[in-house]
Amino acid sequence: MKRRDFIKKSLGAGVFTGSLLTMGSYGKIFADTTSNSAVDYDLIGIRGGEPVPMFDRAIESMGGMRKYVKPGQKVVVKPNIGWDVKPELAATTNPKLVARIIEQCYAAGAKKVYVFDHTCDEWRKSYQTSGIEKAAKDAGATVAPGHTESYYQHVDVPQGKVLKEAKEHELMLESDVFINVPILKDHGSARMTIAMKNLMGVIYDRSFWHRNGLHQCIADFASYRQPDLNIVDAYRVMTRNGPRGKTKSDVAIKKYMVLSDDIVAADAASAKVLNPNERVAHIEMGDKMGYGEADLSKLKINRIKI
Repeated sequence: MKRRDFIKKSLGAGVFTGSLLTMGSYGKIFADTTSNSAVDYDLIGIRGGEPVPMFDRAIESMGGMRKYVKPGQKVVVKPNIGWDVKPELAATTNPKLVARIIEQCYAAGAKKVYVFDHTCDEWRKSYQTSGIEKAAKDAGATVAPGHTESYYQHVDVPQGKVLKEAKEHELMLESDVFINVPILKDHGSARMTIAMKNLMGVIYDRSFWHRNGLHQCIADFASYRQPDLNIVDAYRVMTRNGPRGKTKSDVAIKKYMVLSDDIVAADAASAKVLNPNERVAHIEMGDKMGYGEADLSKLKINRIKI
């Protein structure tokens, strides 16, 4: 379900009507089914493989990268590069996955692919230690900085209830395609950080969000900035002490990945991998605001096991 289908209910509709509690465990979300290439799936849930082959299989099931990237287009690939932490600690997106996405974008005909994040730790160290800078450059992408306010431009957030405006990175405004590539992990303030929360890395002033209702601001900005595709890295999952983590004991090897055009659906499905019983306020808010679907029973899902 892409943006064309987001007018699924009025803005005054109720929150979920218990949908998050009735979606079942992540085991059911990722249960085995028969793939049908003729089906226009809303969401792909894939498990059991390594990041690159899982992505290749999943994007093929979604219709291929050419469904999202056309010849001559400029693409932004936005992973989580927020922390000066090695990939094994699962604070940042898997660099091999990032590289493969970039390769697929160029294979689809992209003119230019950019990678950036507004990091929390010092940006040069975060880019290097995460392994994403090297992986992205080796795949042919331009790795851009995001640490200085001069890179950001004012945008209005028309549907925002609390967040009415923001400063967004200029690459987001100049590119044709936006691919959001978060890593699923625990977050002390937001409960979890997935696709909606990952958008905090494309804006400049995050402190306003924390001071004025973090969950609502996350939902507000996602109403404005809809990625063309969300790819959730849930291979290594930080289960506690997020968002930075402390040791490898914070990490569980889950070997999952979720793909969807619908940012709310991507988060609703991925949240079940981290904690099947957790209700996450900003996911509920996104559903209530009408720009995504959190009730997975309403979606066409391809569940793949490698």
